Amino acid sequence: MDRRLQLHELLLTFCPNVYFQPPDSMTMVYPAIRYYQDDEDALFASNRPYRRQKRYQVTVIDRKPDSDIPEKVADLPLCSFDRIYVADNLNHTVFNLYF
Repeated sequence: MDRRLQLHELLLTFCPNVYFQPPDSMTMVYPAIRYYQDDEDALFASNRPYRRQKRYQVTVIDRKPDSDIPEKVADLPLCSFDRIYVADNLNHTVFNLYF
């Protein structure tokens, strides 16, 4: 199975509404997890990449400021907290996740 699909299935265990690169026209249902690939790390040998790891920006969006979903995402391996902000009365918790 594709690694991104594995990540999607994993995030579904935390929240029933998971969106990969949703278009602006899409209406999301909250609480939600929105994610997209924003970087890739490569290790090189002999001037060629021999291992690549994709980084995803994962945003937990919830009306509740004390939601337990961000804690579940934060516990994932190779996950680091980025920031928190509020927009449109929704709490956004952003993580960077190598998967």
